[in-house]
Amino acid sequence: MESLRGKNVLIVGATGDIGMHTARLLQGSGASLFLSGRDSVALQSFAQSIGVPAAQYFAADLQESPAVAELAQRYFSAFPTIDILINASGIGVIKPIETLSEEEMMQTLQINLLAPFRLLKGFLPAMKTAKKGLIINIPGVLGKVPMAGAAAYSASKYGLVGMMQSVREEIKRTDIRITNVFMGGVNSGFWDTIDLRVQREKMIQPEEAARSIWFLCQQPASGVVSEMVLQPFNHQAI
Repeated sequence: MESLRGKNVLIVGATGDIGMHTARLLQGSGASLFLSGRDSVALQSFAQSIGVPAAQYFAADLQESPAVAELAQRYFSAFPTIDILINASGIGVIKPIETLSEEEMMQTLQINLLAPFRLLKGFLPAMKTAKKGLIINIPGVLGKVPMAGAAAYSASKYGLVGMMQSVREEIKRTDIRITNVFMGGVNSGFWDTIDLRVQREKMIQPEEAARSIWFLCQQPASGVVSEMVLQPFNHQAI
């Protein structure tokens, strides 16, 4: 396992359940963190609670290209290099195609697909210069096996997987590694607005999901974990 001590890590979606637990684990292992999230108040509160200074967090709406550009500028003002980029942000829309609006489809694509694209444009060049780094995305299991009602979500996550597979081919002569984490059924805020009968107590807990990301951040330099699938045994209500 590779040590995290002294590694410079950007966590996007740091105010979400998985993002917060991941940040705590990485900080406890000696990593230097830069945090980002959409909610400026929640971001400031969380950053201060774990002792991350003001120069190392920035609230950004990744639906806007200028916001991502400013995030990159602020990040590289704080850290000279980026070792690990963790994209834990996202949005979930689960509803039948008949009731899925074009606005909901476009917002899902903006946050789940175009935002990761913008992050690549902002941070991959620095990794290419260093010829090393790690990018972790969380497509979710619906980016591998779709289900009814997940047209928007699966479209965005399948797109994310395809994009990262293509980028992997572009950087294969470097030591930049890309890992996709296919998580299913994490008991997070994702489910707060989704009308499905599920048993959240049987889901993967956020701290367990975060531990898998923490583990992946310590991949040995001699190899790469291209993907990880993590699911509960069953969380569908009878």
